[in-house]
Amino acid sequence: MVLLPDGLKALTDVAKKTGFVLEGAYLNLDGGFDSTRNRKMIFNAGMIPNIKENPRNRKATKRGRKRLFNAAIHALRMRVERTFAWEDTFKRLLLRFERMQQRHYGMKLMAYTLLNLREFCGV
Repeated sequence: MVLLPDGLKALTDVAKKTGFVLEGAYLNLDGGFDSTRNRKMIFNAGMIPNIKENPRNRKATKRGRKRLFNAAIHALRMRVERTFAWEDTFKRLLLRFERMQQRHYGMKLMAYTLLNLREFCGV
């Protein structure tokens, strides 16, 4: 992926500025990022890649040691993706009509309140 090197560099820069330690942290990505180059880049940044293997275009099993994958940690990623999908049900947030950041965050707060209200009231 072309965006991963730039995104990883930005992540490490922000972590350094805030004093957050990324050593030994898991980086959850989907199967689209499954490549030796991406895994090596994440290892070199001091993090542990948690990428589900992509079996596409593979006629035989891969040789060598099994790639590290923790399904329990990957399940947490799915929760985040589900939350983003819920947020996308609100057209005003999906297209971002609000130009001011405070108003946009206010709309997000209202959307999350409605989602929680629907969940707790059983609607």
